[in-house]
Amino acid sequence: MSPSQFPVFDLGAFEKTDGAGKRELGKQVDEICRTTGFLAISNHGVPQAVIDAVWAKAHAFFDLLPEEKQNARAPYKGYPYGYLGPELEALAKSRDVDSPPDLKESFNGGPLKQPASITDPEALAFCYAATIWPERPDGFVDAWKAYYASLEDLAARIMRLFAVALNLPETYFEGFIDTPVSALRALNYPEQHVPPKPGQLRAGAHTDYGSLTILLPQPGSKGLELITPDGEWTPVPPIPGAFVINIGDLMARWTNDRWVSTLHRVVNPSPEEGGMARRQSLAFFHQPNWDAEINVLDACLNEGETAKYGPVLSGPYLMSKFKATAA
Repeated sequence: MSPSQFPVFDLGAFEKTDGAGKRELGKQVDEICRTTGFLAISNHGVPQAVIDAVWAKAHAFFDLLPEEKQNARAPYKGYPYGYLGPELEALAKSRDVDSPPDLKESFNGGPLKQPASITDPEALAFCYAATIWPERPDGFVDAWKAYYASLEDLAARIMRLFAVALNLPETYFEGFIDTPVSALRALNYPEQHVPPKPGQLRAGAHTDYGSLTILLPQPGSKGLELITPDGEWTPVPPIPGAFVINIGDLMARWTNDRWVSTLHRVVNPSPEEGGMARRQSLAFFHQPNWDAEINVLDACLNEGETAKYGPVLSGPYLMSKFKATAA
């Protein structure tokens, strides 16, 4: 899929138009989410200085010596935040597919604040666990928090777009996402000096777990692919000045599979296409409130149609998926 073919949606234009205009633009998003569940969001309002700062600090962190990065490592297997070293995760296992560990390392951070109303021990031990911050590079924590806050705001605005696309009141989802348990991951796919093991990818085929993902891929990079409705893998191109958005499993459940949580992966392009080169990305995984109950929306049920899914709680559902990916 070339950049000219990939759907790009102007969020700023949506927010500035009136009710009828919003509904018409919402129909476009509904059609995209029914087919591939992937689109790019332009005119998103996130300051470029905020993006540049976190990108540079993440790059500098991954440049540190392995032993220094390990100072910020997750303290035990299954801990959600901090540094996760190379080949410690296999995303395909979330689909019960056995595969070699993924060829990546990551730094992971959770919510910036903990609501006083959250007392569930599992929530406190998992989604609200402390982020293990690195001591270097200088300014990393401030840049990370500024980007996280900007993406949390962007995700809420996209959820308003999604509500309109589903013929719901624009503010419908707000009560489900006012204390979200979202996570931010900086991903580094290191330069490869030896060929991968059979079946080993930079990120195995998987779907995301929450409501939506906001991805910032490296400009000009290759390797991210999605599976199209005809069952073919196709590249997802980086779009200059835009974020790549995809639907997660909870949004598919919410819509009774009207919208698709599309299988995607990060492959190893050929050496001639830069497949052995280092690659970086930033992924923000938007997740509704820990105790948000996700039930199939009546708006997504035709007359006489029954729900495919029973209710699930956002946080425990996320936790079960996350723990399944440990290599």
